Formats: sequence, C-alpha cells, structure tokens
Amino acid sequence: MQGGQTHTGARLLAGILPVVPTPFGPPLTDQATRLVLLGSGELGREVAIEAMRLGCEVVAIDRYEGAPAMQIAHRSIVCSMSEASELRTVLTNERDRPCARMLVVPELEAIATPVLQELEADGLHVVPTALAARLSMDREGIRRLAAEELGLPTSPYRFCDSLEELEEAVASVGTPCVVKPVMSSSGKGQSVVRTPADAEASWQYAQEGGRVGLGRVIVEGFVEFDYEITLLTVRHAGGTVYCKPIGHVQEDGDYRESWQPHPMSEAALAESKRVAAAVTEALGGTGLFGVELFIRGDEVLFSEVSPRPHDTGMVTLATQRLSEFALHVRAILGLPIPSDEDGFVPQIAPGASAVLLATEVSSEPLVEGVAEAMAVDPTVDVRVFGKPDARPGRRMGVALATGTDADAARLVAREAASKLRVR
Repeated sequence: MQGGQTHTGARLLAGILPVVPTPFGPPLTDQATRLVLLGSGELGREVAIEAMRLGCEVVAIDRYEGAPAMQIAHRSIVCSMSEASELRTVLTNERDRPCARMLVVPELEAIATPVLQELEADGLHVVPTALAARLSMDREGIRRLAAEELGLPTSPYRFCDSLEELEEAVASVGTPCVVKPVMSSSGKGQSVVRTPADAEASWQYAQEGGRVGLGRVIVEGFVEFDYEITLLTVRHAGGTVYCKPIGHVQEDGDYRESWQPHPMSEAALAESKRVAAAVTEALGGTGLFGVELFIRGDEVLFSEVSPRPHDTGMVTLATQRLSEFALHVRAILGLPIPSDEDGFVPQIAPGASAVLLATEVSSEPLVEGVAEAMAVDPTVDVRVFGKPDARPGRRMGVALATGTDADAARLVAREAASKLRVR
C-alpha cells in the first residue's frame, strides 16, 4: 500500500487497520513477537522460517517429538492438540509468558477448535480467526457455509452418522461418490464408493482415518469437471489479493504434483476470484487461504478451503519472490503485500513441484539422490522435510523447478523427484 491507497483490485478490509510500521523485539524477550504454531509439519516449518527472518519468536507444537518445525523453532512442545484440556493448558501457559504480542497459527485439522474460540473471546489472537479454524477444519461447517449460507455452487452432498445413513446417502447421491471423514487431511479415511456394496468398507475406512476418531462423514457426489485448482487468496490490511491459479494432481486425496500458473479463461478466473473472496470474507481475519475449486468450462464449483498455506502451494517456493509462507506471515503481521493491477501477487516464472513419498516403514529415514535430482536442471531445488520416521505414502520431500511454461517445469520436477529415494 502506497500513499494511503489500497492495491488496485483490492479493497480495505472492514475492521482491519491500515498497515503501520511494527517494531520487532528480540526473540525470547518481553518485547518479542511470538508465533505459536499448532502443527509443526513441513508447511509449519516454512512458516517458521519466514517468521524467524523477521525476528519473530517461534514456538512449535505437535503431537510428536522432532516434527519438522520443531527442529528450527526457539521452543517446542509436544501436545495432543485434539484434547481440549491439554491444548487449553499449553496455550494459557504461552499467553502468560511475557511478550509484546502473540499469535496462534493453526497448521492442521486435529485441533480442539472450541478451545480456540473460548480463548479468542478472552483476548487471544488466533490466525485468521477461531471461527475460521473451526469451520474450515470441519467439512460440514465449511460446506454448509459455502453452499447453504453463501449460495455457492458445490458438488451434491449428504452428511451421515451411521452405516445405515451412509447407505441411504449413496442411494440418493448415486455412484460413484466419495466418502470422507468430516475431519481429516491428506486423504486420510477418504475412499470412492463405486457400487452400493462398497458402502460398508468405506464407512469403516472413514472411521479409521478421521482426525479425531469415530464419527460423522460427508458423502459427495461426483461432478464432471475439466480441472481443479487451488486459488491462494490473501486477506491483508490492504485488501484481498491472489496468487496465480495452481493446478494439481491428487491421488487418494493427497497431492502429488502442482504447477503454476494453470491456464484458465478470463471468465473462469474472474468467477474463481469471486468465489474465493466470498468464502474468505465470511471466514474473516487476515492471512493466506488455500481455496480449492472445480472448474467446468467457465463454471466454478467450490470444494474446500484451508485458512493457512496449502500443500499444493509449495510450488510458490520456486515461482514467486514471496512464497505462500512469506505471504501468510506478512498478512498476519500486518505487513504490506505487493500485487499487480489485477490483484495478483507477482510471479517470477512458471514452475512445478513433485513430491517424494516413503514406500516403507522406517525410523530415522535417509533421503538419497538429492545431488542427482539437482543435477537434472539448473532450476531444480529440493526440500527435504526431515521427518523423524517414515511410513508408506508419507510425504518426505519435494522437488521444485521452473521453466518457460508450466508444462516444461512439470517434466523437470517429475524427473528430479524420480531421483529421490527414502530408505
């Protein structure tokens, strides 16, 4: 924001103060700006790095010792964040430690969000808001908000609390359809019902994969679409801006590749921005949101939203001067974010990402082939997440590349990722 004006294509967010200079005191002092990460995986690690570059104090919390962000944070705490009493104790203790300001930054779904709402009402700053954390970490909450309150187009859906209700929903929605726990991530507990006979197995799988144990599921009807995108949407003091659309490939509900920009018609892109703005405005607060959308011609259907950096957005580590992680940190700290006349964050070059998955169980896993991956092309970069153990399908790293266009970058990123191995 310059000269007191908002960025072109953005509007000043209601209730959000204009950007002002913010002092940053030394970490671990009474003058520190403290970020408390709820979840310390690879996304939290990148958020921590960006925050620490600005002199922030970072406290990394996760359910297991040695999580990626814990390895670099000023302090770390092991906590079962889905347990209300345990989470309340940890956050209350952090709030009582002297600092200039403290922000609680959720990075995953397995959180007792009513505790966040309770503490927010008592003055705790939750990013972007405790309501956003609750609604978006619950597929029922966000789907009802988008479809029933905002009137946005979505796939057909039903919610179920038993196998009998699931069987009825499958008959109503039709097959094939997708069954997901209302609270899960990275495809856990998600399956496709291809015939009514598959319903029982899908119910059992969903109960095993939900973030907080047994419970409610959503049944989503298949929709015919041309492609799906993630539209990273940034709410900050100067308005709402966007990153260029990110295309991605998912398998079993988890991302395998992403690329930016994904080609879209002007009409579809404009509608995508409208849908993303509507959802994120309803959730409120400041920060980066990963809005997932299905595109069918010029029609846009809302899928999901994450009120934090998105796994498919890891490609921005290569394509943008300010990655999604840097944008998130800037937004929540009230710092300026550049955008062009169309409201998009500047992009350096088209690029792509391809993930490295573990194939077997191992403790203290070794990632091999980094040199070979980097030798594929001068634009290749590799991120090794440093997770303390591995299991089949666990994401352990990512290869990044840029190119003359996204398709060229995808070929390079895939080849680079193929050189990486976990043992």
